[in-house]
This record gives sequence, C-alpha cells and structure tokens, in this order.
Amino acid sequence: MGDAGSVTEGVLADLREEGEALDRLVAGLDAEAWARPTPAPRWSIAHQIAHLAWTDEQVLKAATDEAAFRDDSQVALASPGTFVDEGAEAGAALPPARLLERWRAGRAEVLRVLGELPQGRRVPWYGPAMSAASMATARIMETWAHGEDVAGALGVTREPTERLRHVVRIGVRARDFAYAVRGLQPPGEPFRVELEGPDGQLWAHGPEDAAQRVTGDAVGFCLLVTQRIHRDDADVRAQGADAQHWLEIAQAFAGPPGEGRARREVRR
Repeated sequence: MGDAGSVTEGVLADLREEGEALDRLVAGLDAEAWARPTPAPRWSIAHQIAHLAWTDEQVLKAATDEAAFRDDSQVALASPGTFVDEGAEAGAALPPARLLERWRAGRAEVLRVLGELPQGRRVPWYGPAMSAASMATARIMETWAHGEDVAGALGVTREPTERLRHVVRIGVRARDFAYAVRGLQPPGEPFRVELEGPDGQLWAHGPEDAAQRVTGDAVGFCLLVTQRIHRDDADVRAQGADAQHWLEIAQAFAGPPGEGRARREVRR
C-alpha cells in the first residue's frame, strides 16, 4: 500500500470483512437468542448490533452533514452517561430482522461514503477528527469489540485475525486521548509497544529506545484497550510507571471513559 488511497482501500476491505464475520454470527439467530445478555452490563445481543448500527449512522452524518453532526454531538456529550445507551435501547426494541437490515444497510453506506471522501478530508467525531482511513479503523475496532461481546453471549470463541493490527494501532494512537478524557496530563515521552500477533508476528509502535514499554499478546492488548477485559487478566506487561498507568486507563474508543470489566473470578 503505497499511497493514501490504497491505504484507505485496504482498511475498508478489512472493515467489510470484520462486519461480515460478525454478521455470520447473528444472521441465523432467533428472537430469543437476540435477547440473550452479553458480558456488557444491561446489553443484549440486540443492543450490541443496535449500537453498531447507531454508530454507523453517526459516521454517515459526520461525513455528509458536519453542521448537523456537531449540533447533535454537543447535545449528546452534555449527557455522556446516557446517549450511547439510549441509541442502543431504541435499536434493540426493533424486530431482529429489521435491526439486522438496518445494520447491514448502514455498514454498506459507511463503506461507500468513506471510500468517496476526498484525500485530506477529516471527519468530526466525539474525539479528535479523523481521516477516512482512521474512521474505518475505528469502525473495525468497534465491530471487533462488540463482536467479542456477542461471541461471549453465544459461547463462541473467535479465532483472531490479522485485522487486529488495526485495533492495536488505534489503541496506541489513542493513548493521549485516554488521559485527556479523564482530565489528566498525558506523559510527554513516547512509549514503545511490542505485541505478538495471531501468527507470531511482531507489531511494534514507538521508538525502540523508549524507557516506557508495553509488551505481550496482541489479543490481550486489544481486549484491554476496548475495555473487554480487566487489566489484571490481560497478558500484557508494562515497564515503567507511566506505561503501567496507561494500561489501567487505556481506551481505544471515543467518548467518556467506559465502566470496564470486572476481574475474572478464580475458581478453586
């Protein structure tokens, strides 16, 4: 991938595949299964898919009508503890077939619109504005994370894929945002992040000689930065006090800090 256009095309192809993978998990579910609770408190499988559909609609609004998106986002961020849940609740109340149709239509439109955005155009969001490639990366991260919740509800273990490199990348790039959203000053120095991918490959970010370092399993890191796992349960190691603190607050998603997940119970 040599230029910005080819980078965007590659990320969009991975976004399409991530959506299709989750679609295969839910397409054949009956109404009872759609109502099954997921590891996210108070959210069923329907809530998870409704949230993805709602977020896709926000992406489309941000990309096609910035003024309307900015007005709506100001109202939403004024009540940060409720607007995400409200969007999920509204979608989850739909019949499953209609919700699935809505999500599929939104996914397809996001792929089209992001693919047509002019080079250099940045789209406003609930965090920093993003390029088309970065927005697609964020959608991969969200789709994978909520897909993990759906898989957990269904008792399915999904095989990790190369697409997780996008989740790693956005998790690393969102380091300073995790501090800012909590009213904290981020560290001034860059960190080194070295993670082992699904096939044993090394995914590395940051200067090799950085004093603050994060190493370990890429899947564990992705679960941690999407707050699908407690820090103590992640196979990720920190070298340095700042790196350790970051892993305790890390989040790859925009918006207010999440509730996180409880530590796993150890059965004796």
